[in-house]
Amino acid sequence: MSVLIGGAISVILGIIGVIAWWEQFGIILKGSVPITLLLGGALALYIGYDELQEKLREEKQGQEEKLEKAREEIEMIKARSELYREELEKLKEETREREKI
Repeated sequence: MSVLIGGAISVILGIIGVIAWWEQFGIILKGSVPITLLLGGALALYIGYDELQEKLREEKQGQEEKLEKAREEIEMIKARSELYREELEKLKEETREREKI
């Protein structure tokens, strides 16, 4: 409750201060706008650069994952081809044995 009362008193004093020192408030406001724009722009540039770096990192990671999957598929295909080669050799041997008989 004391925070609410303190906040209300601060708002009232702030309004009275702005009215009483309107000219000085205008000068401060005029000076603070360019600085605020400068700092806000610098912050936006930093955030944009950070997001760009993150996006590039994610794309690189995605490409690495695709490459790893492709390598795994190649290994599986090599293993299958080796099995097929062995089966073919067995069939050739069986055919040769049948032809001898």
